[in-house]
Amino acid sequence: MAANKEHKPVSLGEVHDSVSTERKGFWRKLFAFIGPAYLVSVGYMDPGNWATDIAGGSQFGYSLLWVLLLSNLMALLLQGLSARLGLVRGRDLAQASKELYPAPVNMMLYLLAEVAIAACDLAEVLGMAIGLQLLFGLPLIYGVCITVLDTFLLLFLLNFGIRRMEAFIITLVATIGASFFLEMIFAKPDAHAILSGFVPSIPGDNALYIAIGIIGATVMPHNLYLHSALVQTRKFEHSSSGIKKAIRFNLIDSTIALNLAFFVNSAILILAATAFFNNGLYEVAGIQDAHRFLQPLLGTRWAPILFAVALIAAGQSSTVTGTLAGQIVMEGYLNLRIQPWVRRIITRLLAIVPALLVIYFMGEAATGRMLIFSQVILSVQLGFAVIPLVHLVSDKKKMGEFAIKKAIKILAWSCAILIVLLNMVLIIDQLTHWLEANGSSHVFASTILIAAAILAILLLCYIFLAPFIKVKKHLEKQSLHMEPATLSPSKQVRFKKIAVAVDFSSTDIDSIRHALSLGAKNCEYCLVHVVETVGARIMGSEIKDMETQSDLVHLQNYVDQIARQGYSVTYQLGYGSPKKAIPNIVNAYRADLLILGAHGHTTWKDMLLGTTIEAVRHRVQAPVMIVQRAS
Repeated sequence: MAANKEHKPVSLGEVHDSVSTERKGFWRKLFAFIGPAYLVSVGYMDPGNWATDIAGGSQFGYSLLWVLLLSNLMALLLQGLSARLGLVRGRDLAQASKELYPAPVNMMLYLLAEVAIAACDLAEVLGMAIGLQLLFGLPLIYGVCITVLDTFLLLFLLNFGIRRMEAFIITLVATIGASFFLEMIFAKPDAHAILSGFVPSIPGDNALYIAIGIIGATVMPHNLYLHSALVQTRKFEHSSSGIKKAIRFNLIDSTIALNLAFFVNSAILILAATAFFNNGLYEVAGIQDAHRFLQPLLGTRWAPILFAVALIAAGQSSTVTGTLAGQIVMEGYLNLRIQPWVRRIITRLLAIVPALLVIYFMGEAATGRMLIFSQVILSVQLGFAVIPLVHLVSDKKKMGEFAIKKAIKILAWSCAILIVLLNMVLIIDQLTHWLEANGSSHVFASTILIAAAILAILLLCYIFLAPFIKVKKHLEKQSLHMEPATLSPSKQVRFKKIAVAVDFSSTDIDSIRHALSLGAKNCEYCLVHVVETVGARIMGSEIKDMETQSDLVHLQNYVDQIARQGYSVTYQLGYGSPKKAIPNIVNAYRADLLILGAHGHTTWKDMLLGTTIEAVRHRVQAPVMIVQRAS
């Protein structure tokens, strides 16, 4: 399928299609695609992650490492789907969701997305301020105010292009990774104990709350919006083969970047478990406490310095990507473009105001609890981003051949259901504690919280069920209520491009004769053949074996004979499975008609050899003519 972009406003217009990927060689092409996933990955190692990882490691040792691994696997799957949506449809998640749901629902989804971005930005503001305090002794409230200034960093970086911004972010990510690599050398954790942490368990009453906070901190909803937009900064050929290559290279990019984020998160939790839990310090939930205890416990003054430097790098890099996500959500859902600096200020103020209020009224000690709470809010928001995403990439009408397959669909829905169920358990648990402690004295607040929880559940049910109902009604309308059409004579169909699948059997003669009679000499013809050897399946176009060379000779012979009769003809060679290779070639060629030769297989031969025709006709965009072998 040649997936054409829909002619709508583009995502991140200032950098859309700004990076060319037309490079020769695998590594040079991969380098051109690398970048977007690193901008996404910083959201997986922001200060909010630090708070949940430190709390998990200090309270429960290594036992929640499996939650980080599960979160990373979920992140790889969901970010891959987000990238697929952007590459195939040329739409980010906000734009595509707007087309999927009615306006009132989209407004609620927009507001929830903004809440998620504000919660994420809150963690970044606090983390940056804490880092400045730890490194320079700056009071926390001043550090929060200073973070207003870094909102303009993104504007400065974008002036130099998306690649320069990606390089800046990758430098910060490398700083974080190097800092924690050295921390692991200082800490000397027990390898056997670390491995035991990957065995699933919930070791305490508070572990579920921390575990859900870890999931929320790792699989962030705004990252799904961000990734679907960032992949569109790459300029590539929007043919079937071009999109497949882009998806493959972005998968490599995501795998490397997100596994680096997994290393950082694991390192923070392992550091907390080794330095605090193993020394009986089970209540080290705050970043400041963790920093204070590192030097005496690890025996080096570099440990707290590296910790603070990594924290500042994490907060700064997350700030850049968080404000980008805010722009994508606002433009996608509201189609509202405002001055970039205004958008940055709005996003930052939504985070700074609550941070200043908490610090002023509750003191600096409350920032640790606030960080963890912000990550739980992110986890609660996840369902509202994941469910539309899975619906969108499952839509065969819009995604064509790139709609996700059944196995991936099952995995994606399993992730979505797991996230929603965990959050429902968390909400019920938190509401129960609230009502038991404050129900009689805060009746109005309790009523508001219960009503909000019920509305959230109803909205989740709607965004999950609505697309299924819409598809069902559409099918019923098509199949049951269609009025009989009025038939009238039409002009004869003229074919400009005809593709003919050949396999050097006796059916080729009949297939080529039919093609020439239908198109005549003012038509272009393309002979398609697929090399099916094991070598061809593995090496693709790099294969130079005897069979491939023989097939090329046969194809050239066909072409020469047809050309001598005055016809315009060429050929294309595919490799691997004909069921996949033929549709890819035909769709890229933009044929008006595909002619396939039938071999008259019996049922038993079909079971043994497969039915190429059945698979091909569902994947090509052109009409298909099946030519029976002459008796």
